[in-house]
Amino acid sequence: MMANLFGKRAAIVSYRLGTADGVSVTAAQWAGALQLLGMRVRTVAGDGDPDVTVPGLALDAANPPSRHELAAALDDADVVIADNICSLPMNIAAGEAVAEYLRGRTAVLRHHDLPWERERYAGITTWPPDDPGWRHVTVNELARAELAARRGIAATTIYHGFSEERRPEARDPVRAALGVGAELLILQPTRAIPRKNVDVGLAIAETLGATFWLTGPAEDGYAGELERLLERARVPVRRRLPDGVDMAAAYAACDAVVLPSSWEGFGLPMIEAALHRRPIVVADFPVAAELRAFGFRWFPVDDPARLAAWLAEPDPALLDHNEKIAEEHFSTDALARRLARLLTGASGLHPAEIVGGGLNATA
Repeated sequence: MMANLFGKRAAIVSYRLGTADGVSVTAAQWAGALQLLGMRVRTVAGDGDPDVTVPGLALDAANPPSRHELAAALDDADVVIADNICSLPMNIAAGEAVAEYLRGRTAVLRHHDLPWERERYAGITTWPPDDPGWRHVTVNELARAELAARRGIAATTIYHGFSEERRPEARDPVRAALGVGAELLILQPTRAIPRKNVDVGLAIAETLGATFWLTGPAEDGYAGELERLLERARVPVRRRLPDGVDMAAAYAACDAVVLPSSWEGFGLPMIEAALHRRPIVVADFPVAAELRAFGFRWFPVDDPARLAAWLAEPDPALLDHNEKIAEEHFSTDALARRLARLLTGASGLHPAEIVGGGLNATA
């Protein structure tokens, strides 16, 4: 694509950026990695807190952006990264406008989610769009294989790259802000939507006699069900992040993390918990199995007693083990190396380099 990345301009475009959702968080990871390579990065979205706002890109936009609006935001970019906006057709008119603008240009289409992974979009067979000048990137191997099988599109798997600031000093202030004393605090750092299985996370907290903390908003029509679920809770419940509290502080404040989802395109908390040195309960969704092959040690969702036993007598060796794997394979430096190979026209992460379900250390 580009032989020399230093000084080049990259634009990351999506429905929304600069918020706490997974696409926003990992778009920021890519921005940081690209800046390590000497590139200048701009974010463009219809909602959230991007560098440039183009209202027609928003999930709820009534009309797609015009070519003139996209040109004003993207024309000077050497490479445009379409981050999930040409993947999951949540606003298909906006995605098609972006795809049409990008035809014949240097672009990377990064896919967190694909149509067949959501029942409501399963009948859409023309997405994601493709063009000879584009590179496709998936965030897991399962999606890469299915993209080839279902659409005949070759892609590169590039896992996320984390740069986590630990905030141990925030533990006591955050717990005080939540009104939590010495009792256990179980964190579910997800949105409240059906596939996140908040009921399972809550049940684990109830088994442990812990306070349950759900940080994300209710979306996809789940607000009523969530309200009913929490009304029946048999343990104290905390919602959202207190003012001034970020996710690093939330991880510092909790005692354990739960990710009981039935489906995740990746599952950021699995890596975040490792880097923040917190034990985590993980459900058996497909990508969890893919990432577990790196060697992570997680607690099963169907046996909370095992986490209870560990919390009663914590073994730091488990935390050391998970932290080491996360730092080796999922750092910003590792992401920057992979992006450099992708953007400079090298083979990227060829499937032959996948070792034991995970990328080898030199990838």
